[in-house]
Amino acid sequence: MRFTRDTVAALGITSILNSVTAQNLSYGADNFYRSNNVTLQPITFQNQYQMTIAGNLFTPDNLTSNAAPAIVVGHPMGAVKEQSANLYATKLAEQGFVTLSFDHQFWGGSDGEPRNAVSPDLYAEGFSAAVDYLGMQSFVDRERIGAVGICGSGGFLISAAKIDTRLKAIATASMYNMGTLNRNGLQHSQDVQQRMQIIDQASQQCWTELDGGEVQYTSGTANTYSPNLSPVQREFYDFYRTSRGEYTPAGSTVNITTHPTFSSNVKFMNFYPFNDIETISPRPLLFISGDIAHSREFSEDAYQRAAEPKELLWVSGAGHVDLYDRVDMIPFNRLIHFFRTNLAANQIANTNETVHGIQTASLRGG
Repeated sequence: MRFTRDTVAALGITSILNSVTAQNLSYGADNFYRSNNVTLQPITFQNQYQMTIAGNLFTPDNLTSNAAPAIVVGHPMGAVKEQSANLYATKLAEQGFVTLSFDHQFWGGSDGEPRNAVSPDLYAEGFSAAVDYLGMQSFVDRERIGAVGICGSGGFLISAAKIDTRLKAIATASMYNMGTLNRNGLQHSQDVQQRMQIIDQASQQCWTELDGGEVQYTSGTANTYSPNLSPVQREFYDFYRTSRGEYTPAGSTVNITTHPTFSSNVKFMNFYPFNDIETISPRPLLFISGDIAHSREFSEDAYQRAAEPKELLWVSGAGHVDLYDRVDMIPFNRLIHFFRTNLAANQIANTNETVHGIQTASLRGG
């Protein structure tokens, strides 16, 4: 197992954040929060390609409706459902929603080899597969399903929503566009020559692995702390490499968590989730970002391209990773209002009647 040069250098990430203190549990950092009012049930389900996805189903203990609204939650890129996604799912379930967090293909408990491989299409498919599962539950209203994508999952959710109209309300938090990031770096700090060098190295790595050489990993979070880490890497280290958010799923090892395989990571170069984002309209979009987040450019870009109804919500004083788990900073009240408004039974009925004239079903094989 080998690692490429540090992600910060590879992507030209600039030092735009103040230093963070390792294991900073301030502002209510509570990644592993559990609720006494919500039941968590581990589940598995199939995607359209008959690959197994591992998830968690969260149901409110006071659920009485046989047609409840539901929300899918996707985890940050390189993470698993136990990191941020379960927290969002739990908090939303406390407010009466049925929620589902899941591991993207090749990560956590979900199928796929090699482990930690990158496939943007399969990542997007995970959201649609979760809708399949929820829509088959007798207590879920299949016309009232929304989703939240955190970090890289924001882009994967946008990609899914463009071609799956069953996703009725779409929200992102600290969104990364993994395509733009890998092509251009943060704030366009990587030029085409540097991009082509990475592509060539990854192409040669394919031969190395086919010839029996070691799998090479890239990007992700530094495994050890160093005073020389950039502010961005320190921010990730504080979450992924301390008790605040560290989680190693069964079958993995701590030294490869967060790191995708180098030969597959170039698949992101062909990932353009914001192209045609305007076609999601008239379904509503909510983009949430910290106003000092190093990733804020992606939410701004998506918002500018999207059609109404849309909203861009800035969280004052919040960085990128703050919105993973700092419950005193994550605007859960705003998320709850967004989904209650846009997944209300009368709202869905009005949208179907006004925009489409007649209600149509999204058909998926498999």
